[in-house]
Amino acid sequence: MRRTRVITLVALAAAMLALTACERKITRVETASEPQACTDCHVANNLITGKETQWAVSGHGTGTAFEEEGTRASCAGCHSGNAFQEMIAGGLSPNQVTSGDTDPTRQDCRACHMIHDTYTMADFALRTTQPVAFYAVPGTTYDGGEGNLCVNCHQPRRNAPVASNGVISGISEHWGPHHGPQSAMLLGKVGAGVTGGAPMGHYTGVTNTCVSCHLGGDANHTFEPQLAVCVTCHTGATNFDINGVQTFVEQLSDSLGDELVSLNLIDVNTADGHPIVTSAPENQGIALWNWLYVAHEDKSKGVHNPAYAIALLQEGLARLAPPALASRPSH
Repeated sequence: MRRTRVITLVALAAAMLALTACERKITRVETASEPQACTDCHVANNLITGKETQWAVSGHGTGTAFEEEGTRASCAGCHSGNAFQEMIAGGLSPNQVTSGDTDPTRQDCRACHMIHDTYTMADFALRTTQPVAFYAVPGTTYDGGEGNLCVNCHQPRRNAPVASNGVISGISEHWGPHHGPQSAMLLGKVGAGVTGGAPMGHYTGVTNTCVSCHLGGDANHTFEPQLAVCVTCHTGATNFDINGVQTFVEQLSDSLGDELVSLNLIDVNTADGHPIVTSAPENQGIALWNWLYVAHEDKSKGVHNPAYAIALLQEGLARLAPPALASRPSH
């Protein structure tokens, strides 16, 4: 029997407000028409709850950046799930978002999926899979299937630095590609002092790029990379350190990080290290940028693009060979 049913979330929310004195803003009222198919999704199994449980332990599910960054216009598009939805719907890039989200959320189910748009299984569709033009790197477009959704935010906010009169300025604790440039690494872009970077096989040979490797065939929403996917090409792999790439990249990163600490360019030589300078001589600035890119921001230890990650770190070490080590940066 066909009938019209309105799901009145406003009334429910009002009752909750009266009980809790919460001032949280109502941002969505949902309506639907019969025949509804709630049981397409809300069934007596873990179709939804299983993914929610996985997501809850993921970086998207546990992160707290949305609380502060989600309210800022320059950050909201990627640090609030609600603002991300609006950004995608408006066909905008993160740098085109003009206002912060007054009621920010984590990057939850609604951020990526068309939840409660049709009230059918179609609501699990991704909000977009369109190719992404890098707003900070003119002329560069990422086209990686379903991974394109991720790259709306996992792209660099800045291109490689250019020195003026031998000095790289504008350095801050948030300097670098900032903060999710994995797509650029896959393409072999945005490194400093290295020319000829090329896309890696994880971009050219994996149909849905990020999604294929980080969710796998069972759509694991912890977003941890799935070794089961790796072995389809890397037969016999027992971990992600295939051919010793991660070990070698980590060694290079540690060596370069030690040099940067000795020059008082970063506070600590860990993946959480930050710049502690405002400018640096060109060679030191290039070395700093490349270390931040590989160790602090990409964080795959070379997996996303082994050849490019190694080239960037080796370039950084070469830039700090004497006489580059003789001068000290400005604080």
